[in-house]
Amino acid sequence: MLTEIDLKSTLKTKLDVDVAPQVILGACRPQLAHQALQAEPSIAALLPCNVVVRSVGEKATVVEAFDPAMMTSFVAEPSEALRAVSEDARARLLTALSAVAAAPIASTQNRGQA
Repeated sequence: MLTEIDLKSTLKTKLDVDVAPQVILGACRPQLAHQALQAEPSIAALLPCNVVVRSVGEKATVVEAFDPAMMTSFVAEPSEALRAVSEDARARLLTALSAVAAAPIASTQNRGQA
């Protein structure tokens, strides 16, 4: 992970509003970002680097991410190199999201205990 933005805290500080706990994780894989930029320099604004983790209640959390395959839909004529990068990023992201979905749910009482 490269960055972390606590939306709840930021919006409270900047706007004095309350929102559900929500964190944006900058999860760019630098190698893939570099490959995408080499294939299409204008793709920087579309790099699917963010994963959002947000609370949807006391006992539920949602993990969301932009589908990297969508990068190619914003480019008039995407190159094969860009398609390959987006497919690689998508496969990695799906693997990570599947691992999160399959992970056992930890209660707040057990966190940090060995």
